[in-house]
Amino acid sequence: MTSGLLQSETADQVVTTARTAVGDSLRSVTYFTRDDYEQLYLRDDLERDADLSTFIGHEWRGFKVAQSAYEGSELGEYRYTIRVFDNGFLIRITSEREGVFVTTDGLTIKDFEETATAISSVLEERNRS
Repeated sequence: MTSGLLQSETADQVVTTARTAVGDSLRSVTYFTRDDYEQLYLRDDLERDADLSTFIGHEWRGFKVAQSAYEGSELGEYRYTIRVFDNGFLIRITSEREGVFVTTDGLTIKDFEETATAISSVLEERNRS
């Protein structure tokens, strides 16, 4: 991992913005480009053992795939991705040149969860028929 991809003022601003938006549920903030990354914040109670290079590769490819797949869609321009896990969430905000992913726990995204649950139930019911 290379440090110094961002000027320290910009890195501080990214972390402060995430901290303000997420509060105590913030787990980590990572800045990335296609070729490199820098973990800007990691909460003290978490281990530094995540394979960030694999995460970055996946998130960069995932952004490109999503951007291409939905280009010209009636949904509009791609804005960000939320991934939901058993123990938290990952929010990826990406542009053509760079991105940030923020991991959280305990963040309430009730509307997303209810929608996903409802759609999953419909699909499961359809597949049983």
